[in-house]
Amino acid sequence: MPITVANEGFKFQSSSNNNSSSSGSSGSRSSSNATSPATPPPTVHHHVNVDLVDAALAAMEVPTGKRTGWQVQSSFLARHTHNMIRGIVESLKMKPNPEKPMIPLSIGDPTIFGNLKASDETMKAVLKAVEGAKFNGYAGSMGHDAARQAIAKYSAHQRPDMEISPNDVVITSGCSAALEMCILALADRGQNVLVPRPGFCLYKTLAEGMNIEIRYYDLLPDQEWRADLKQMESLIDENTAALLINNPGNPCGSVYDADHLKRMIDICERHYLPIIADEIYEHFVFPDVEYVAISSLTHEVPVLTCGGLTKRFLVPGWRTGWVIVHDRKQRLGDAVNGLKNLCGRILGSNTIVQGALPDILVKTPQSYFDGVIELLHSNALMAYRALKKVRGLNPVMPKGAMYMMIGISIEHFPALKDDVHFVQEMVNEQSVFCLPGSCFQCPNFIRIVLTVPAEMIEESCVRIAEFCELHYKKDTRAFIEHSTLLDGSVNF
Repeated sequence: MPITVANEGFKFQSSSNNNSSSSGSSGSRSSSNATSPATPPPTVHHHVNVDLVDAALAAMEVPTGKRTGWQVQSSFLARHTHNMIRGIVESLKMKPNPEKPMIPLSIGDPTIFGNLKASDETMKAVLKAVEGAKFNGYAGSMGHDAARQAIAKYSAHQRPDMEISPNDVVITSGCSAALEMCILALADRGQNVLVPRPGFCLYKTLAEGMNIEIRYYDLLPDQEWRADLKQMESLIDENTAALLINNPGNPCGSVYDADHLKRMIDICERHYLPIIADEIYEHFVFPDVEYVAISSLTHEVPVLTCGGLTKRFLVPGWRTGWVIVHDRKQRLGDAVNGLKNLCGRILGSNTIVQGALPDILVKTPQSYFDGVIELLHSNALMAYRALKKVRGLNPVMPKGAMYMMIGISIEHFPALKDDVHFVQEMVNEQSVFCLPGSCFQCPNFIRIVLTVPAEMIEESCVRIAEFCELHYKKDTRAFIEHSTLLDGSVNF
């Protein structure tokens, strides 16, 4: 396949909302055939009845430029900002079975069940920052120097030389804000960003309100959710602003090895395309799986890495994230200044947590992280082994993060229209709530979280198996019935 080079080279400017207009003629016209009359035309004097004109204009209701009533509308950004998960979940007609306690396997907050808590060191660090009363005021828009230094040291693995300058660190209000700042710093209205499918729906939420197109590259479930690189490259054109890579991944639990990451880097190098690396689940990998930061593999391609405390330190509500700029050849141009300018929109993130960051990042013991990973891996194995035996389901064993994707052979469930209907009825019958794959642009899958207590994982697998056995059909009639269902004969 011939490769179309999207740009002349790595020469990025920060995104701008100013549209340049073409400079045309002044509006006057000239004609080579026009001649001036020999004598001027006679002057005609018109006597206008002003009262009659006013009455006529009033009758025509000609706008005068003044408002005549309340006509408040939401902005384009507000109208075009949508959360896909919320939209799908709110459309479900769910009434949990009152005879079975609800098991929500849908919630991505690892703290919600109380079995996973922040470390004692994390809590003590924040208490110290509060009692010291030194972090009650504003910080610089990019964050306190000490906090940025701590992040730079903590993230040294992201560079081959193990050295990151604090000047390359921007502290944000959670990783979601870090992602938003990166997208807005690199992409302008009418441009596009490549994101994974299945993928975190927030990418689209952040972009579409700014009229930035999201283009999906496919992840392949039969290849441990590796990216379809040929299809990915086919999406790139002159308006592609960045490639977004989520590793380890949500919702798939995928973890890419160095070879696969290098192949994605090669694509970006051929097309002069910067990378936005969503690595909020960094180090969140299961035993015998290696996590590699993509920025550690390249000197040529600029990378904006998004991270934070949210997942690894189990404090999502503290809203502390960061962006680390990896631009060894200074190819991002004034996009870096644009990123720093965007910090001024919120005047800095939570200063109490910033004050605690040096202690949090240094003093949290490895044994704490190992304990969290052990619980998640154990739950993943339990769920995978149980659901692999269920007819009509095909779980994909994750390598990290907090989730598992489970394929549904929907044609074997003729009473159920699709993954959304599947989830709805499983709540109504079994009081088990998963997220439909459609929330992640991946129909006929469901996603479960692995952060719940082990006994809830075990019970939920039993109920899911009961639900599937009740609705599973293996004969050819099932395919006929399901085709009829898809024609719209059944509503839900």
